[in-house]
Amino acid sequence: MSVPTSPDRAFARTGGPPLTPHGWIQAAVTVLTGLIVMGAVAALGLWAAGATGLPDNGFPRVVMASVAAAVGGSVRLAGNAGALAGTRAGLTVMPLSVTLAGALVIAVGFLRPLRHRAVAGRAELAGWAARIAVLWLPALIGLALAARQTFAIPLGNETIGDIGSLFGISPQIGYTTDLPLTVLFGMLWLAGVLLLALLVSRGAPLPARLLRFQESVRPAAYAMVALLLTYAALGCVIALVVAATRGHPAETLAVILLGLPNLVWLVFTLGLGATWHGRVDGPFALPMPHPLDEVLRTPGIATLNLRTLAAHDGRVWWLVVVGAVLLLAAAFVMAVRSPAWMRPWQHAVHMAVALVLTVFMICLLCRISAHYGLSLIGIGDLGGGLSGVLFLKPNLWTALGAAALWGLATGFAGGLLARGVRRRGEVRREAVSPGPRQVRRPGWRAR
Repeated sequence: MSVPTSPDRAFARTGGPPLTPHGWIQAAVTVLTGLIVMGAVAALGLWAAGATGLPDNGFPRVVMASVAAAVGGSVRLAGNAGALAGTRAGLTVMPLSVTLAGALVIAVGFLRPLRHRAVAGRAELAGWAARIAVLWLPALIGLALAARQTFAIPLGNETIGDIGSLFGISPQIGYTTDLPLTVLFGMLWLAGVLLLALLVSRGAPLPARLLRFQESVRPAAYAMVALLLTYAALGCVIALVVAATRGHPAETLAVILLGLPNLVWLVFTLGLGATWHGRVDGPFALPMPHPLDEVLRTPGIATLNLRTLAAHDGRVWWLVVVGAVLLLAAAFVMAVRSPAWMRPWQHAVHMAVALVLTVFMICLLCRISAHYGLSLIGIGDLGGGLSGVLFLKPNLWTALGAAALWGLATGFAGGLLARGVRRRGEVRREAVSPGPRQVRRPGWRAR
């Protein structure tokens, strides 16, 4: 009887081959590639938006701040205008194009060493994730420390400029990152990306104890990710067509590279029947079609839904048709990737749960809040574009309720449509049905 070697013990303990020394190199490549891709997307988007003209060589720092915000980091605006003036500013937004690009790259890098495997132990999966997390932590700290700068605000017309010169007022506004919150939410973002990668990928191995959950969770997760990516792809195509036919290519490129998912996933929830509330005041402008901006640019808080949008453009009802078709396609894909023994009502429940969680995530990520203002000797809003407010937030329960109803309906329909489709790895009974059974008797020999 042979004594197991050290690699054999590692195999028995983790359920797979032992962790190799080059795992740190692969983890470093994954983290570095993710940061480079996110930085490149943010830089191109900000370049198209005209941010290269920022004073004091501020463009690289704005790019770093955008990457930090894209992974959930806390970027705060701060201002100073002297003793006789005051400034106020705030910003909460995630550039989801940058987020999506980084998530895809890091997920691929995480799954690559695990491909062509059937089962992986918890220790092995935790080891790969820990390597990436250990290298991701100093990257977050570096982004948080580098993404800080202050700019001077021009006072505008001659009267306000003369008053500012008389009292020695030179208002400034800048941005900084909250280091603890950036590290906390950045690590949570990484954990979410790695977990979602394991849930979506059919070829990614799971520990043996979790294999029983993959039949219900993985098909639904894959369908939701495919649905969101399809909306992003359609939005990109429409944006490029609009840029080619109506001009403004630089602005369109900025929207695509910085906030395209913010727009198309918002539109997706509106097509389901969700309601958002918001307001646009001052020089702020949302990177979205004109009807949406018209609805939000009101003196008070505006209600954004299909009914209010249809008052400006009746074509918005097509959002319901597009949403229904894509949801039915997602439900069909989920049912096809699920075991053949599942019934339509089970597909309906899985689709409803998955869609509710997806819409909840969209409601959290697509919120926007931005405001700034300057007051002089107690007088606020001096005019000349020195103040503005923009916010957009969902009616959460309306959105989740609509998602549940759509999920139940399309999940059940998708399960019915998938009944006649042969699943991957399924073997039909007629293909393996045995012939007449022969019973061997003692002393009988086949000829």
